[in-house]
Amino acid sequence: MRRKIRYYRLVWLKHDLPAGLSVFLVALPLCLGIALASGAPLYAGILSGIIGGIVVSLISGSQLGVSGPGAGLTTIVAASIISSGDYKIFLLSVMVAGLFQIILGFMKLGVIANYFPSAVIKGMLAAIGIILISKQIPNALGYDKPDFWSSGFLNLFSPKHFFGNIENFHLHTSAGAITITIVSLSVFFILKKYFPNRPTLLPAPLIAVAAGIIVNLIFERVASTYLLKQTQLVNIPHNLFSQISFPNFSKIFSSIEIWKDGLIIGLLATLETLLCCEAIDKLDVRNRITPVNRELFAQGIGNMLCGLVGAIPMTAVIVRGSANVDAGGRTKLSAFTHGLFLLLAVLLIPFVVNMIPYASLAAILIVTGYNLTKPKLYKNMWSLGWKQFLPFILTILVILMTDLLVGVSIGLLLSIYFIIQNNFKAEYNIVIKREHATEVYYLKLNSNVTFLNKVNLKEALDEIPEYAVLHIDGSESHFIDYDILEIISEFSNKAHNKHIELHLKGIQQVNVSAIH
Repeated sequence: MRRKIRYYRLVWLKHDLPAGLSVFLVALPLCLGIALASGAPLYAGILSGIIGGIVVSLISGSQLGVSGPGAGLTTIVAASIISSGDYKIFLLSVMVAGLFQIILGFMKLGVIANYFPSAVIKGMLAAIGIILISKQIPNALGYDKPDFWSSGFLNLFSPKHFFGNIENFHLHTSAGAITITIVSLSVFFILKKYFPNRPTLLPAPLIAVAAGIIVNLIFERVASTYLLKQTQLVNIPHNLFSQISFPNFSKIFSSIEIWKDGLIIGLLATLETLLCCEAIDKLDVRNRITPVNRELFAQGIGNMLCGLVGAIPMTAVIVRGSANVDAGGRTKLSAFTHGLFLLLAVLLIPFVVNMIPYASLAAILIVTGYNLTKPKLYKNMWSLGWKQFLPFILTILVILMTDLLVGVSIGLLLSIYFIIQNNFKAEYNIVIKREHATEVYYLKLNSNVTFLNKVNLKEALDEIPEYAVLHIDGSESHFIDYDILEIISEFSNKAHNKHIELHLKGIQQVNVSAIH
């Protein structure tokens, strides 16, 4: 036991502590930004990240997943807060969402994550990478009023974003921020190329942020015109927890909308969590699999706690999870550590956190996004053929045009189409031989023959010529749909009229007289 404790202490010091610090640096601006985008109090995003790190990580079975407020929920959360008319009533919906997830976990419905094709998951990761990069460009260039937390790639071209105000763009950018972005990105490049075996206690994101702070301090001393404005730095109020709201339990049964919003939030959070678990498992070089039912239970506990203490709802988040993988996280202690850093930062050193340039954090997220959507990924998917590439690229395009859930759904439907198309061809085959002067047809049914094969099988039987011999073999089939048996039985009744000699093996005829 003592040896095991020592082992985990060493793993934490060497891998999970620096990884947790790196994830913290990524999570901090995300927590604040998502809270702002949701129309919730600023502390609500930080609280959600703290609960996701400290509480959910301990209950969850995921070793590399990181939970916190998810950008994919901002639209429904903002709408729910407005429709509730009171943030304290909205918190009841958050608790209902958590209860819904706990019930799903107990019912063992997390297995639906296993039915998402690999091409769709990879497409989701690539699309998130593209969105991540594009939405960090404003901060990287020093644009001090970007609304880059709304979902939907096309929203980047709305008047709220700098693309819609390109004529005034130069008034909002900053040479100092651009310089810090270049320095931070250069840190990543230099460390990766020349110092790949550096100590893990010095993660690249930490060095990049430190470099950004130092450069801005230099600007303050020797080049004040390049000095960043306060809007270009992280801004955490010193009294972050002074206005915490608690749910108004007296209103729990006052409106059906509370329960309706809770179920919608719970469903969306569940789907995002399951997709992210699948994605993070694919990034885990140790091939560990997340127990999804336990994950739903953990997320449910976390969201009920979020509602109880005034936080916005959470999900497992792919951006923070992938940042955890990139930083070399080994166990769930890295996620726990990131939550602990969030708590300590806002309690003890908000003045230090407020020195971090958004430009440095943007550089971290740009690198993370690039790792999710590398050009070699597209090349690899193309080499696998159209049936893999089309769902992959369609998932990306639809996510960029709409949102994550719609994109994944469309990609999933296309993958199902290819499965059905393969079923049409794969579940039987015909071999033609000529014995003496007679044509002999051997039609062999494969393992599972469903109603999806009905049309093609009927056409194949209709093409059997008169005076032929036909053998239909279903002896090796595990399942033959009733519709298929009905077609074969109908053909058996008509075969005599066409002078076809029919032999059935392993196929039970059914009574078709009742359907005429």
